[in-house]
Amino acid sequence: MAGHSGSGSSDKKSSNGVNELLTFNAENMQSNMKIIYYSRTFLSIIGGVVAGILGFTGLKGFVFYALLMAFTSLGLVAKAKFSIHTYFDSWNSVLIDGFLGGLMSFVLFWTFAYDIAHIF
Repeated sequence: MAGHSGSGSSDKKSSNGVNELLTFNAENMQSNMKIIYYSRTFLSIIGGVVAGILGFTGLKGFVFYALLMAFTSLGLVAKAKFSIHTYFDSWNSVLIDGFLGGLMSFVLFWTFAYDIAHIF
């Protein structure tokens, strides 16, 4: 993951007493957001196949997806060394972004794998 460019802390003071602003590198932030979307989509597809093969139906499948996304968020936060504001602009970008897009992929592969394993 790519971090911010510039000084390491936003509350550092320069020699003239003015607070220095933390600068964001737009390319790094965009790259980090792509990593979040790709990892959520990939794990949604894998999770959907696993849920289908295990035979989850109804609410069990959606609870499985929620747990999968919670572990994904935890993994992304751990990858960022629990310093979210160094790599992302807010906590929401790590915890929530890509959740619904991943849900569509999860349901697609969940139903596909369930049909293959249990119906055909």
